[in-house]
Amino acid sequence: MIMLGALLALGGLMQQQPAAHCAYDRAAMLALDEKQFDQDIAGGWRLLASSGCDAEGADLIRLWREAHENTAGILYWHEGQLRAKSGQTKAAISLFERSRRTPAEDAGFGWNLYVDGTIAFLRNDRQAAETARNQLASLPRPPSFSPVGPDGKPMMVAWPPNLNVLDGFLSCWGRPYKEAYSCTRPISVPHP
Repeated sequence: MIMLGALLALGGLMQQQPAAHCAYDRAAMLALDEKQFDQDIAGGWRLLASSGCDAEGADLIRLWREAHENTAGILYWHEGQLRAKSGQTKAAISLFERSRRTPAEDAGFGWNLYVDGTIAFLRNDRQAAETARNQLASLPRPPSFSPVGPDGKPMMVAWPPNLNVLDGFLSCWGRPYKEAYSCTRPISVPHP
């Protein structure tokens, strides 16, 4: 009986420890500035996500936000995506709600419609997802929409942003978020 208890305890510890490929230098990650931590495609939390360590990546984002007292909506969004990919739907929805922009911040850009459509997908509410998708698709491109790349040069971006993600969710309806997010069609960028 003692042996069985020891094995169960060991099994519990093993489940709490991340896989070796999910290990990272916590102090180094928490020392990164927001751009390095969140926007470096080959660094920060994305290192974990690219290794399939979605839950560990979500936990790291939470730790970084707390350490930096950061309430940037995009960090809530990215943590929510990783929670959704790891099956933590309730937590993902809560984080997605916290990523919403004020009406003034979102005026004409449709971020909140993207949030609505994503949450509707997670709640398995196809009608609400289609409504959000159609409202997003109908937004006219604002004259002030002039995105620039990391190098500061103008870049072509399809309008409206994230419509391809909502289309992917609708085309892969009923599948887990992680799988449906992979159904996203490539963004077609109009040529000038």
